[in-house]
Amino acid sequence: MQIGSISLPNRLFVAPMAGVTDRPFRMLCKSLGAGYAVSEMVTSRRDLWASLKTSRRANHEGESAPIAVQIAGTDAQMMADAAAYNIDRGAQIIDINMGCPAKKVCNKWAGSALMQDEPLALEIVSAVVAAAAPHGVPVTLKMRTGWCRAQKNAVSIARAAESAGVQMLTVHGRTREQGYTGHAEYDTIAAVKAAVRIPVVANGDITTPEKARDVLAATGADAIMIGRAAQGRPWIFREIGHFLETGEHLAPPLVAEVRRLLLDHLQDHYGLYGEVTGVRSARKHIGWYVRGLPGAEEFRARMHLLDDAAGQWASVAGFFDALASTADRMPATVAAPAPDEEETAPASAP
Repeated sequence: MQIGSISLPNRLFVAPMAGVTDRPFRMLCKSLGAGYAVSEMVTSRRDLWASLKTSRRANHEGESAPIAVQIAGTDAQMMADAAAYNIDRGAQIIDINMGCPAKKVCNKWAGSALMQDEPLALEIVSAVVAAAAPHGVPVTLKMRTGWCRAQKNAVSIARAAESAGVQMLTVHGRTREQGYTGHAEYDTIAAVKAAVRIPVVANGDITTPEKARDVLAATGADAIMIGRAAQGRPWIFREIGHFLETGEHLAPPLVAEVRRLLLDHLQDHYGLYGEVTGVRSARKHIGWYVRGLPGAEEFRARMHLLDDAAGQWASVAGFFDALASTADRMPATVAAPAPDEEETAPASAP
């Protein structure tokens, strides 16, 4: 499919998740079948652009095209400036965050809170499109179905965004009020798809190949976006891609392959964050990889006591070596993790 003039290899997308979809994770998902990945949200506040946190989020070294950066904020000019700033640093697609439900974001009227103020939302969209257009960079928008069940205005915002020049829409099938609770609904996504001519991406509760097939059929969406289900299971993209193409399931990955993937992921992670921050922030990724595996709880308890990269890496290698001695392949899929503070942390923190 296309986003403006940019061609994508498939219709399987990685959802932007603060504290999760950094460059190492995006590159890993792309190598395992994702056709597109969006960065963690980058603040529109100029005073934070030089912060270590934002500079890491804007780091795209070695990442394959297209480079998509999500920006968040509440002021149209600041959002336009943020778009230009990130384009200068390699962004080939700019995504506007109108979907984050985190209180620390919504309390500042950013993220999904913008859906309560359609004139402001449209002003931001128009300003960002105007800033990106001279560079030939398409602008996309990620939103929810609305603020609450009584105020589902995704269709009206979608139409206005398309008229303002947005070239792709992603809809998470929950309201902001729901957060990540309950179940995603897809009727609103189908209504958005019927209301616009630009590509529409369905997001929310897509955890299996069968669910991916069913959501595409129910919504008519052009693509699907996967978030929490990819945490600790980045090979979900190749599993879904294979199933959509053939109707058959791939065998679970070999334990030896997962060992290699995670150890390589850790090395890339340490390279981006340094040892101290890297070891701490890697713990959640390791926990997701081992979730539901034999001995996982005891391993996590021991692993959380380690504060050096070499020790953490060796501990992970040993865990998977022990697992490989009892099983060739990973066991059946376990449930996706619940959202946590890391996953929904605001981009504006320094």
